[in-house]
Amino acid sequence: MTTTNDRVRMIHTAVLSDDWYVLRKVTFDFLRRDGSWQRQNRETYDRGNGATILLHDPRTGNVVLTRQFRMPAYVNGHHGMLIETPGGLLDNATPEERIRAEVEEETGYRVSHVRKIFEAFMSPGSVTEKLYFYVGEYDASMRVSDGGGLHDEGEDLEVVEIPLATALEWIERGEIMDGKTIMLLQYAALRQQSGKRIA
Repeated sequence: MTTTNDRVRMIHTAVLSDDWYVLRKVTFDFLRRDGSWQRQNRETYDRGNGATILLHDPRTGNVVLTRQFRMPAYVNGHHGMLIETPGGLLDNATPEERIRAEVEEETGYRVSHVRKIFEAFMSPGSVTEKLYFYVGEYDASMRVSDGGGLHDEGEDLEVVEIPLATALEWIERGEIMDGKTIMLLQYAALRQQSGKRIA
């Protein structure tokens, strides 16, 4: 959905790359607060919108995360093996449909109820993606496979089940560095502190 903004006049859009996703260069005039118009250029990377979920077992206090290799983190000096909440791109599905499918593919858990808690742009300076954030409850009876992701898509995920308290410690120690995962774990911690159910 495209909205209008009286402070923006689109001038030109050029596709720079259309390989994995679409990289565009956008030229536009922007109305500054002092009333003057300024021409600017920005690059936008369009990979579509996505969804992510934190699974929590209220009986054990555990959460389910995944560990997988991320090339962008690797080329930025990290070993690349990021611990994350399950998720993926919508690919023309609704956010709830996609997150149910992704969580089963990645973790092996077939969850019966998920709840959307918020939406957020994760890197709005360059990436168009908006993420839909969910929470859900799980227990051992919901495990229908080993998970691990889709081999044909190059996925090779390890399922990580740990106490919420441990996950929060891993954030402080720098073992969890993925933004969406940190947001969901902190949301869970705040819910727990206030005596509310996480999911």
